[in-house]
Amino acid sequence: MKKIANISNLLFIALLTALFWPSTGRQIPWHILLVAVVIKAVVQIRQATSKNNEARQGAVDVSAIIFAALLAWYLATTRFVLLDTMLFPQPEAVLALFVTELPTMLKGLVNSLILLVSGYLLALAIALPLGLLVGWRARLFHAINPFTKVLGPIPPIVYIPYAIALLPTFRAASIFVIFIGAFWPIFINTVHGVFNIPKGLLDSARVLNLKERTLLARVILPGAMPSICTGATLALVLAFILLAAAELIGANSGIGWYVKNFADYADYQRVIVGIIFISIVVMTITWGTERLERHLLRWRN
Repeated sequence: MKKIANISNLLFIALLTALFWPSTGRQIPWHILLVAVVIKAVVQIRQATSKNNEARQGAVDVSAIIFAALLAWYLATTRFVLLDTMLFPQPEAVLALFVTELPTMLKGLVNSLILLVSGYLLALAIALPLGLLVGWRARLFHAINPFTKVLGPIPPIVYIPYAIALLPTFRAASIFVIFIGAFWPIFINTVHGVFNIPKGLLDSARVLNLKERTLLARVILPGAMPSICTGATLALVLAFILLAAAELIGANSGIGWYVKNFADYADYQRVIVGIIFISIVVMTITWGTERLERHLLRWRN
């Protein structure tokens, strides 16, 4: 722990040294400095308030990686210009542009979340009860399982032409593509979660003469929850990947559309700005889902 903390501190000092090192015609990159100081402050607060040693160590590790990346990016594009400045803009220019473009990206984020949440929640609402039912009924499982093996691996983007042709709006077609991508991981993991429930637990539940609905809600669902959470996480990742493809269906805003649109015009400063913004959004949502998963699976502790 102390060794990693020392490395993080050394990288932080090296970054500050590079930023303040005298150079003709260059101003101090205040945006990079602010990011570095904020990250350092967050790590210090995390170390002071967290009782979990792994969480404290994780915060230090993450900060070390970020400091190393910022230092390498700054040196390679600003101090020594080792990279093509068109493809790899200077970090100070990117961070300054990030602040300027933030209102536009936040507006696009609202449109993206409407598509993402609509498709994902629809998949969750259909795949979860259907997976519980198919996993519980052996005859139904053997009837549907062959179709699952055929339809599950098909890339959802192949349905785009039919989605556009059959659904009334481009937004509905976009939601459908995300829905298809999120449906199969949730459904398949739910089915396997039901199958992996210990047989002794089911036999004990049957002795109590529980109704099937109660058995599914009170025994099967909690027992399959670890597998369901895994499928839901995979579905969320896949939904983010499909979001960019979905936003190409008649969209004129959104975080995926933002990156693709400026990439077509070779505006790589805004491309990197969009990538950073998407990373922050994904990190925030992932942080929330991890805590929700811990709450749902708190009985395992």
